Amino acid sequence: MGKYSLSKSERLHREKHIQELFAKGSSFYLFPFKVYVMPSVGQHGPDIGHQIMVSVSTRNFKKAVDRNLIKRRTREAYRLQKSVLPSQPNLTAAFVYAHKEILPFEELKSRLLSVLKKIPKAAHNRS
Repeated sequence: MGKYSLSKSERLHREKHIQELFAKGSSFYLFPFKVYVMPSVGQHGPDIGHQIMVSVSTRNFKKAVDRNLIKRRTREAYRLQKSVLPSQPNLTAAFVYAHKEILPFEELKSRLLSVLKKIPKAAHNRS
């Protein structure tokens, strides 16, 4: 895939893999995200790369419009900055938005960049 793409194969969508990530993956909090990460072993081929998912709590945002806005902004920020992550090993990550207010895109983008820089260390500590 292209450098700035975010294809369906790069999105974590299998329930089994999501449950495994939350059960066995390591986690850390870096405002405004709670991040779960683990190396993806045998889940997909080496040509696919990293897989991510974005989650926003219904408790904090009652309106689906607000939740979808945050998820769109987070995916876009990830898409533009995913080259920060090392290409190997492939990682599986979940970004859980834990703030109670909607952040502007530029602030969200800079926060996600700091999260992406910390992910390889967190994944390495777990394995």
